[in-house]
Amino acid sequence: MKPIKKLQIGKSGLSEAFVEQVKSIFEGEKVLKVSILKSACRDKKDAEKIGEDLVARLGERYGFKLVGYVLTLIKYRRDQRVSRG
Repeated sequence: MKPIKKLQIGKSGLSEAFVEQVKSIFEGEKVLKVSILKSACRDKKDAEKIGEDLVARLGERYGFKLVGYVLTLIKYRRDQRVSRG
Protein backbone atom coordinates (compact mmCIF):
# COMPACT_ATOMS: atom_id res chain seq x y z
CA MET A 1 0.00 0.00 0.00
CA LYS A 2 1.36 3.40 -0.98
CA PRO A 3 1.68 6.13 1.65
CA ILE A 4 -0.83 9.01 1.48
CA LYS A 5 0.58 12.29 0.15
CA LYS A 6 0.40 15.27 2.53
CA LEU A 7 0.35 19.03 1.91
CA GLN A 8 -0.03 22.12 4.10
CA ILE A 9 -2.03 25.32 3.63
CA GLY A 10 -0.31 28.31 5.19
CA LYS A 11 -0.86 32.05 5.28
CA SER A 12 -1.04 32.35 1.49
CA GLY A 13 -4.24 30.24 1.57
CA LEU A 14 -5.72 28.71 -1.58
CA SER A 15 -3.51 30.21 -4.24
CA GLU A 16 -3.64 29.12 -7.87
CA ALA A 17 -0.27 27.43 -7.45
CA PHE A 18 -1.59 25.35 -4.53
CA VAL A 19 -4.69 24.27 -6.47
CA GLU A 20 -2.54 23.31 -9.48
CA GLN A 21 -0.23 21.31 -7.20
CA VAL A 22 -3.22 19.41 -5.79
CA LYS A 23 -4.49 18.69 -9.32
CA SER A 24 -1.09 17.36 -10.38
CA ILE A 25 -0.91 15.08 -7.33
CA PHE A 26 -4.38 13.70 -8.07
CA GLU A 27 -3.24 12.52 -11.50
CA GLY A 28 -1.66 9.52 -9.77
CA GLU A 29 -3.41 9.42 -6.40
CA LYS A 30 -6.96 9.00 -5.09
CA VAL A 31 -6.50 10.35 -1.55
CA LEU A 32 -4.60 13.40 -0.31
CA LYS A 33 -4.32 14.90 3.17
CA VAL A 34 -4.04 18.67 3.58
CA SER A 35 -3.12 20.18 6.95
CA ILE A 36 -4.48 23.67 7.60
CA LEU A 37 -1.93 25.62 9.60
CA LYS A 38 -2.84 28.23 12.23
CA SER A 39 -1.62 30.99 9.96
CA ALA A 40 -4.30 30.06 7.38
CA CYS A 41 -7.28 30.08 9.78
CA ARG A 42 -8.05 29.82 13.46
CA ASP A 43 -11.72 28.85 13.29
CA LYS A 44 -13.36 25.53 12.43
CA LYS A 45 -15.91 27.26 10.18
CA ASP A 46 -13.09 28.89 8.22
CA ALA A 47 -11.45 25.47 7.80
CA GLU A 48 -14.74 24.08 6.48
CA LYS A 49 -14.97 26.98 4.02
CA ILE A 50 -11.41 26.33 2.82
CA GLY A 51 -12.36 22.70 2.14
CA GLU A 52 -15.50 23.71 0.25
CA ASP A 53 -13.61 26.29 -1.82
CA LEU A 54 -10.85 23.83 -2.67
CA VAL A 55 -13.27 21.11 -3.77
CA ALA A 56 -15.27 23.65 -5.81
CA ARG A 57 -12.09 24.72 -7.62
CA LEU A 58 -11.02 21.12 -8.26
CA GLY A 59 -14.26 19.95 -9.88
CA GLU A 60 -17.23 17.65 -9.58
CA ARG A 61 -15.27 14.44 -8.93
CA TYR A 62 -13.78 15.55 -5.62
CA GLY A 63 -14.99 15.43 -2.03
CA PHE A 64 -13.50 16.12 1.37
CA LYS A 65 -13.77 15.26 5.04
CA LEU A 66 -12.56 17.58 7.77
CA VAL A 67 -11.18 16.09 10.98
CA GLY A 68 -9.67 18.69 13.27
CA TYR A 69 -7.70 20.91 10.92
CA VAL A 70 -6.83 18.16 8.43
CA LEU A 71 -8.71 17.87 5.14
CA THR A 72 -8.85 14.45 3.56
CA LEU A 73 -9.48 15.00 -0.16
CA ILE A 74 -10.91 12.14 -2.19
CA LYS A 75 -11.13 11.74 -5.95
CA TYR A 76 -14.14 9.72 -7.09
CA ARG A 77 -14.57 7.89 -10.39
CA ARG A 78 -17.77 9.75 -11.23
CA ASP A 79 -19.20 13.18 -10.55
CA GLN A 80 -20.53 13.28 -6.99
CA ARG A 81 -22.09 16.72 -6.77
CA VAL A 82 -24.94 18.10 -8.79
CA SER A 83 -24.00 21.38 -10.44
CA ARG A 84 -26.62 24.04 -10.06
CA GLY A 85 -26.60 26.66 -12.69
